[in-house]
Amino acid sequence: MKSVIIELTGGPEVLQYVDRPAADPQAGEVRVKLAAIGINLIDTYHRSGLYPVPLPTGLGCEGAGVVESLGDGVDDLEVGQRVGFCMAMGAYAEEITLPAAALAKLPDGISNQQAAAVMLKGMTVDYLFNDTFPLHGGETVLFHAAAGGVGLLACQWAKHLGVTLIGTASTQAKCELAVHHGAAQCLLSGDSELGAKLDDITGGQGFPVIYDSVGRDTYRLSLNALAELGTLASFGNASGAIEAVVPADLAAAGSVYFTRPTLGTFLARPGWMLQSAERIFKLVEAGALSVKIHQTYGLDQVAQAHRDLESRATTGCSLILP
Repeated sequence: MKSVIIELTGGPEVLQYVDRPAADPQAGEVRVKLAAIGINLIDTYHRSGLYPVPLPTGLGCEGAGVVESLGDGVDDLEVGQRVGFCMAMGAYAEEITLPAAALAKLPDGISNQQAAAVMLKGMTVDYLFNDTFPLHGGETVLFHAAAGGVGLLACQWAKHLGVTLIGTASTQAKCELAVHHGAAQCLLSGDSELGAKLDDITGGQGFPVIYDSVGRDTYRLSLNALAELGTLASFGNASGAIEAVVPADLAAAGSVYFTRPTLGTFLARPGWMLQSAERIFKLVEAGALSVKIHQTYGLDQVAQAHRDLESRATTGCSLILP
């Protein structure tokens, strides 16, 4: 089968498009022929070494396709059944072999492409909005990178909940896209007056929660924009890792809370993945979440996909179609 691997970390040039054998499923495993593969920022972190992984390795965490063969003991799936998954290394390939427990059955109303685009990003919004800082409706929150794949889902989910989401994005076109998807307002992230504008929006009271996947470039801005006892949920490093979180700074910002949640932690909780997938699929089927696939690539174009993602040239979701 064709797949993409790395033997060392670095820029997009380290990605290798190769032939390698497809693994036969062992006991409790399933081999899936992939129809669509999600592209996510975490893939670039694995490639660059920001998130260390054993080498050599395949890349890609998310995908959807059809069950091709079953290992011994797998009795809740059938050959030909459509399934999706996220946070499973090696998805940049024509086929993947995974534990059956890592797979979610796809409802008839969810396409392979929708599943490959929405599972990881949707589950990220799920743990942010329902576990990290639970939203109930009526809150006004700040969400950085509101026009990205996670951001556009967050805009829609917040509107569905009755939450006023204020977004930031790098261009006016991206801001307009975020507002179109449910953000109450979206401000330019490079605006020198951004801090003052955020202060005006909250009347100087600050936001009870800020969801921040940008990292280093927005850390200080986010701290200053929090309400007293507010929560900064840092869930990504698009601009680079935050160099240090100093307790005295959290105190000076108003006794605020800093948390660094990861999807992997929630996926390790028994039953959480399937429950989250069910919530997301129902929202998509009901029309509350629209999955926007704005960029598609071939499996041999992964390096370009990474360049586009890292340069913030993309909006919404990106897919590889093997």
